[in-house]
Parts: sequence; structure tokens; C-alpha cells
Amino acid sequence: MSPPPAEPLDPLIHTQARLRIMTTLTALPAGDSLTFPRLQSLLDATAGNLSTHLRRLEDAGYVQVTKGHRGRVPATHVQATTAGRRAFEEYLTALRALLDPSGTAAHDPEDQS
Repeated sequence: MSPPPAEPLDPLIHTQARLRIMTTLTALPAGDSLTFPRLQSLLDATAGNLSTHLRRLEDAGYVQVTKGHRGRVPATHVQATTAGRRAFEEYLTALRALLDPSGTAAHDPEDQS
């Protein structure tokens, strides 16, 4: 008997740039954020490219972009939302199922080895 078909990969997350954004943001503790320039630096992305991908993720409810000021200087913070974290975990589960359709490589999220 063959294993059940794997869930399709979320096309919104599956593009390389958005996958890198979600990987970076979900590595932070829930509720933490990065400034736009810091995220841009970590991803080695242009401001325009990063803005475009963040807009798509924001429209889907996967990230929250908060614009404000730090003193008199404008500051933009980006964080993964609860829905975005859940979508990313589902993406990882679907990817693992594609990589190991037999299900023999069980993944323990607490196992850091």
C-alpha cells in the first residue's frame, strides 16, 4: 500500500525569497521582530525586492509590518504572525513528506542534534 499523497507546498512560501524571509522570521521567538534594514542585510536583498515579497506575505497574513518612529527616525519592523508560523510549519511538514514519503524519518522538533 502506498502512503497518502503529500500535501501540496504552499506556493506563497515556496518561492526562494519568501522561503528565506519566513525561515528568518520564524527563527525568532514569537512576538520578536527585525527591522527592515536588518532583515534586508541578513537576506542580502534589495529594498524593492524585499518590500515586494513582504507585501505578498503581509497580504496573506503571514507577516506583520509595523511602521513607526524611533525618535525622529522612521523605523519599520517585521515579524511572523501566528498564522504565518502555522503556515510555515505546515509547509515544512509537507516538504518533509515529499522528501521521505515512507514516513520513516520522523522529525522531533525538540531534537536539535
